[in-house]
Amino acid sequence: MTPEQRSKAGRAAMYTRLATEDRTEMTASARAAAMDRFEKQVDPDGELEPAERARRAEYARKAHFTRLSKLGVAARRRNKAA
Repeated sequence: MTPEQRSKAGRAAMYTRLATEDRTEMTASARAAAMDRFEKQVDPDGELEPAERARRAEYARKAHFTRLSKLGVAARRRNKAA
């Protein structure tokens, strides 16, 4: 298969999957793994109450994506100037 054929076959497979499955369920394990990472970041020793750990992990997640957004803005500015 050529790269273009592989791309089209993969796209067709994903469209089929999206037509038959709930997208939220498809990504549930990835989202859970990401939140686990943030929870370990804010409470590496597991000493906090679960509700407090979840609250802090949510803020760590927001901080992470805010930093990524800032980096994206800077990259687009650099690329526009070039």
